[in-house]
Amino acid sequence: MPARWVRCIVSRTDNVDEEVMPQLDETIARHVAKWMKLSGPKLRDRVDLWVAQFDPAGVRVSPKVKDNRYVDLYPASPGMAGLSGYLHAADGAALDQRLDALAATVCDNDPRTKEQRRADACGPLASGQAVLACQCSTVQCTAAADRNAAVAAVIHVRAEQTPIDGTSAHPGYLPGFGILPAESVRELATAGATRTPLTLPADAPASGYRPTAAQAAFVRWRDLTCRFPGCDAPAQVCDIDHTTPYPCGPTHPSNTKLYCRSHHLLKTFYAGFGWTDQQFPDGTIAWSAPTGHAYRTESHGGAMFPALAQPTGDLGDIDVPAESPHRSLMMPTRKQTREQDRRDRRVKERRQRIELNTEQQRQRQAWLADNYQPPPF
Repeated sequence: MPARWVRCIVSRTDNVDEEVMPQLDETIARHVAKWMKLSGPKLRDRVDLWVAQFDPAGVRVSPKVKDNRYVDLYPASPGMAGLSGYLHAADGAALDQRLDALAATVCDNDPRTKEQRRADACGPLASGQAVLACQCSTVQCTAAADRNAAVAAVIHVRAEQTPIDGTSAHPGYLPGFGILPAESVRELATAGATRTPLTLPADAPASGYRPTAAQAAFVRWRDLTCRFPGCDAPAQVCDIDHTTPYPCGPTHPSNTKLYCRSHHLLKTFYAGFGWTDQQFPDGTIAWSAPTGHAYRTESHGGAMFPALAQPTGDLGDIDVPAESPHRSLMMPTRKQTREQDRRDRRVKERRQRIELNTEQQRQRQAWLADNYQPPPF
């Protein structure tokens, strides 16, 4: 067992009652072999899940942890402010979505990066505005076409019915933020949250390449993150990939799973170089690397909520034509080297700084011309 597993298990079970610990230890030992290349956050989620089931009082998330919440604004560099905080995970997810929505209200010609637009969106958010002012400076700006683009944020939480009823301490899951304690689930449910049951999709495959809405929802909740070993990319930024390529492989939960864009490209274009994956009806993925190493990853949502790990149907043997030896030639390649990217960035930033200094100097000269009065000699 890797040392990091031991450290996590020891740390996350430190508060468990001694009478319960033997049973918990036996259960974790029975499942830990399937965890393989789990990342730190996923490993912590799995251990906390079992602790919550055997000894809810032993979960390392203290009920009083929410008493330390705060939001702090402070002076940073000249003309800039720093922002830090500690708030409810659901509020953090809503704030994150709201900033993304405001940042997306500008047109494609806005010169700012997404990170800069998110930072600038704090202003409209604080003043109650629905859009972020576009800085493209073009007459044909399309940002004004929809002045209500930044709608209210909607967050999704996966939870069983039992913690809502107060009959169990089974935690929920908030995508992007991980485990949500049972008491937080109950607070959200009693605050008027809309409850939508998640059911297994129909056995019949979708008729085309794209999964149905029910299939897509099921796959995203079953997987929660990218299925490549050790990757934590959340479901909302992942593609739904056909394990056996369409149209040979059907669009069905037993043949689809989540990959982030990088690992989707790796699987798609480098399958002929030793990277292969196999999917089982319960969502388990078996990865083979060019080095000969094999990795098996179970779905994170299926591990958190066993109902999502139910087999969705055996598709049987699928005949797949041989891969073209030239398929890797379609892999997107860099248009220039990283050194060229760095050089272009430096040239662009220096030009912007020169233009800014020139504009400031011009404005100062104009102000002096309008306001300067010689001393009375």
